Amino acid sequence: MVIELTFHETRVIGCLIEKEITTPEQYPLSLNALTSACNQKSNRDPVVDLDEGEVRQVVDGLIRKHQVTEHGGFGSRVAKYQHRFCNTNYGSLKFSPQELAVVCELFLRGPQTPGELRSRASRLCPFGDVTEVESVLTALATREDGPFVARLPREPGKRESRYAHMFSGEAAREPEADDAPAPAPARIDRIEQRIAALEAEVAELKELLAARSGP
Repeated sequence: MVIELTFHETRVIGCLIEKEITTPEQYPLSLNALTSACNQKSNRDPVVDLDEGEVRQVVDGLIRKHQVTEHGGFGSRVAKYQHRFCNTNYGSLKFSPQELAVVCELFLRGPQTPGELRSRASRLCPFGDVTEVESVLTALATREDGPFVARLPREPGKRESRYAHMFSGEAAREPEADDAPAPAPARIDRIEQRIAALEAEVAELKELLAARSGP
């Protein structure tokens, strides 16, 4: 997978996908409509407060990446935008309706459990049960042109693992049973700082001993 997107880029693409499915009569979106969609308080996590200038900068970056295209509306000078992220004639990335619904929700809400995805993605494409969502997640995680999602380490006290999309860099995989636990980066930093402090104390003690034993 070669598509690398920032958080704001995933928000813009997620909004374009969502509106294409839920309100096709209003799609493609004007800059104003796209900004409102990005700042929407429902079906978004985290909620953001972007102005049109900021959204335009993101859109311009996506146009350069060939992930969004701009064109004028019929009988209007207002530019409108549509995604070229997937399922278009411009690229090879293809998703089934269920896969697209899951990826879109991960773009709009971040990491989620299969149960959460089943509840939220059903507005974009029907899911019979959680098992169906899990099958879609497995397919996205194991595709030859992917992986497009990854299972995250289970949070303490949680029964289900969350899944994250992989379009913004590597996601931490949930360790398998035979995996050796690896120290977290913050813990490694603390250990290294402690070692450095101990080495400094040892060097200081050596200097004191040398001074006392000298002539």
